[in-house]
Amino acid sequence: MSEQAAASGTVNGYERGGHKRRRDLLEFCVTYGLIAIAVWTPLPWQRWLSLAALIWVLLATWLSFDGWRVMGFRVTHFWRALWVVAAALLLAAAAACVAAWLGTLHAPGSAALFLARYWSYTIWAFLQEFLLLNFFLLRLLRLLPSRTAAAMVATGLFALVHLPNPILTPLTFLWGYAACLIFLRYRNIYMPALAHAILGICIAVTIPGPVDHNMRVGLGYLTYRQHGRPQPSDHRSQIDQTVSTRAWVTAEAPTRRSLRQARP
Repeated sequence: MSEQAAASGTVNGYERGGHKRRRDLLEFCVTYGLIAIAVWTPLPWQRWLSLAALIWVLLATWLSFDGWRVMGFRVTHFWRALWVVAAALLLAAAAACVAAWLGTLHAPGSAALFLARYWSYTIWAFLQEFLLLNFFLLRLLRLLPSRTAAAMVATGLFALVHLPNPILTPLTFLWGYAACLIFLRYRNIYMPALAHAILGICIAVTIPGPVDHNMRVGLGYLTYRQHGRPQPSDHRSQIDQTVSTRAWVTAEAPTRRSLRQARP
């Protein structure tokens, strides 16, 4: 190969790399911006922002598809990473014991009711991990100089969308960083998603709704009112938030702990 051809190939490689980085940055900023805005937007506008974010995420994922293995959709290292779920179960069991001793445990009365109430949250936990790990972390790995920097930035931004909730914000920072390290170690998304679901449900059944405002974030946290108390009409339809914003998921929140506590 001649020097001119080699130089041309190098330039083309730099151009392709620069184009990929610019596209990563655009996809990252638009997605996070839509989510952050939706967190602080009242209904019904939140639904439109949620739909816009969902369409954008699907389009960007399709256009910049990294491959199923890179995204962690594989069974490789599944059993080696199973300890993550076991650790989450142990933490949840310990928290449930403490909550029972304090009198704050409010789990559903039967397995059927438990599944009916929290199956949708399990899906939501998976979607959150997809955003954190597959969408944000993978792009930050290409934009930043080190894996540690990418994990820290992804974690910080993940925690920011949980403001001003004083319970969820630090917890999601800790878990977000752990999830990033687990994903980078095993490149498997299933284990972090399952652990996220376990820990999120644990928070839902151990912490009273009035304490964490039914796990709301953003505007929903500030406009939270216990059931039975008057609410301003302009915020009556503000949806609950669960562990992270439902910025592009408009289903009802899986828990209504305040309502259950109000029952005799």
